[in-house]
Amino acid sequence: MTAKEQHRAWILARILKGETSMAEGAARLGLSVRQLWRLRVAFERDGPAGLVHGNRGRASSGRITTDLRARIIELRRTRYGELNDTHFCELLTEREAITISRESLRAILRAEGIASPRRRRRSEHRSRRPRLAAEGLLLQLDGSRHDWLEGRGPVLTLVGAIDDATGKVPAAVFRLAEDTAAYLEVLATTVRRHGIPGAVYHDRHGSFAPTTPGLLEPGAEGPLSQLGRALVELGIDSIVAGSAQAKGRIERLWGTFQDRLVVELRLAGIADLAAANAFLPGFLERFNARFSVPATDPLPAWRPVPDGLRLERILVFKYRCKVARDHTVHLAGRVLQLPSGRGGRGYAGRVVEVHVRLDGSILAFDGERELVVTPAPHDPVQLRAEQRLRSDPGLVPAPASLPWLPPPEHPWRRVRRDSKLYGQRLTDSPGS
Repeated sequence: MTAKEQHRAWILARILKGETSMAEGAARLGLSVRQLWRLRVAFERDGPAGLVHGNRGRASSGRITTDLRARIIELRRTRYGELNDTHFCELLTEREAITISRESLRAILRAEGIASPRRRRRSEHRSRRPRLAAEGLLLQLDGSRHDWLEGRGPVLTLVGAIDDATGKVPAAVFRLAEDTAAYLEVLATTVRRHGIPGAVYHDRHGSFAPTTPGLLEPGAEGPLSQLGRALVELGIDSIVAGSAQAKGRIERLWGTFQDRLVVELRLAGIADLAAANAFLPGFLERFNARFSVPATDPLPAWRPVPDGLRLERILVFKYRCKVARDHTVHLAGRVLQLPSGRGGRGYAGRVVEVHVRLDGSILAFDGERELVVTPAPHDPVQLRAEQRLRSDPGLVPAPASLPWLPPPEHPWRRVRRDSKLYGQRLTDSPGS
């Protein structure tokens, strides 16, 4: 018997002896007189054993059965592999119809010697930067190169954005490498779905700014990359992070994705780039519903796209090309033919703006006038080369020669102490 039950037995024994009344005993025990009468009847019938709860020593009706424990352990070791306890608990509910609390699941796994795959170090003291008040004021952009497909396909890079106020991921895309096209695609998806953000926070990746600083005089406006030009045209402020820790919100996002998204890609049987990109929107929707937080200001700060602003002419690659006398322009080894203007007018000697869209289509513009371009006919050199290949099937064209690049220890690559490049370091992301 517990000390509480022994005290009740002592009070009831005094009541039966007539040494105290029922009202006094109920007051000393903190019970009602009616409840004390029930205890008295049980005490007179069964003695002190009548004061012990009837369920003591019995197994709970809601206990986890031995078969269920064995099934959970088998699923963890075979199908689901290494993943954290919270994610495993969610997957059991969604996919296996097994409802169990995280603490119960944790106790079962630890009893079998199955530890969490992520080991957490003791955190250092840092001051927390408050979130911005409204959704859409600031987006953090970054890319993470990781073996997302666990060897079933190529090593991919996930490029995405996270809202600083709510933690929502408005857009993300898998690419073979972290490049400008990926950032333009993420920005295009975000603007079309939500609106124009106030600012973006990023590292010193070459997509945001040219990687040749120090070429201009101090105070002069620097050259813009394709992505930097698009941010200026949309009126989005570009903020450069001084370290990976400064953009910790998206760095932690990559850690969460490398823990959760890898498992879900494996369970879905994803093994290539196209299937991974097709799976991503549904995962982001569930992730945002699970992990986003409400903003301090419920009114979003996304700016609508102004009238007359054509996104298809901003979120592209733009090049200024001079038209040759045969009305062709050369772009990245390709020769494009321009049509004649009104009344047979030509464009020879003029500079046109060539747009390469994210889907690969190419357009040219003379001011606001759109020019439809077509592949130019082959020149005599190309025609003779094709004729030689047709006449001699065993003839294999020589591989294209790559430009010679000096090694890192070459004197050309050495940076003097008086150079503007001395002391400059790029911000590298641990998960990138």
